[in-house]
Amino acid sequence: MSKIIFLDVDGTLVDYHNRIPQSAIEAIQQARQNGHLVYVCTGRSRAEMQPELWDIGLDGMIGGNGSYVEHQEEVVMHQLISEEDSKAIVDWLQGRGLEFYLESNNGLFASENFRERARETLKIYSMSKGKTAEEVAHQEVEDVMHGMVFGGQLYRNDLNKVSFVLDSYQDHLDSKAAFPHLKANTWGGRGETALFGDLGVANIDKARAVEVLLEHLGASQADTIAFGDAKIDIPMLEYCAIGVSMGNGGPEILAMADMVTDDVEEDGLYNAFEKLGLLD
Repeated sequence: MSKIIFLDVDGTLVDYHNRIPQSAIEAIQQARQNGHLVYVCTGRSRAEMQPELWDIGLDGMIGGNGSYVEHQEEVVMHQLISEEDSKAIVDWLQGRGLEFYLESNNGLFASENFRERARETLKIYSMSKGKTAEEVAHQEVEDVMHGMVFGGQLYRNDLNKVSFVLDSYQDHLDSKAAFPHLKANTWGGRGETALFGDLGVANIDKARAVEVLLEHLGASQADTIAFGDAKIDIPMLEYCAIGVSMGNGGPEILAMADMVTDDVEEDGLYNAFEKLGLLD
């Protein structure tokens, strides 16, 4: 019986040096040859999907933490932040002096001083994911963020999410209060340190997006397997028939997963595919 496999990207398919382990590539390609379907299910928007990910061979993607669903280049669902809310968020962030980028399938559109403000924060982010101080010494924003656009239009109607550099955790709490009808999260690499806040469409998560895709495919929830490493992946792991946490996962996802595999940098994806019989 063929399975439908959903892979978080950062910390699951891509390691903490933004590399795709060769063993993960081999596992995905062999599983697809065996008739299984493989999708990424990620917080990234389509513009952030580096070509190397598509080169592996994928059946589609869920992006924006569930706001976008694509099957074999067909858009199945795309729920955007309203144009009114998009403008209000930009105005609120600028009024508060916070630097940000707007996440769209057409690119990541940065605020005027985002490069300067985010440079050191992204060094902390990269070091939390395993890079050394020497490795990040000359790191620029573009080395971390694929699809970044500077000087673009900031009032937009194509936004999946908005991410902003936190000056303090209070910025996240205040964003939640200012936009109660949107979903507010934080993120920041291994250990889920709150370095960035984000705002996105409410009532959207990875589990709901998986459900939408299954309805489109006429497929069964019983045939699903999900892989993740963070709290935001938990609804997806709970929804799917088998939920697998990477060994580098946070404590919450490690506690609830049906199965825990090895670290992303220790062939965790390949080893789990093998144990689940996806490579036979």
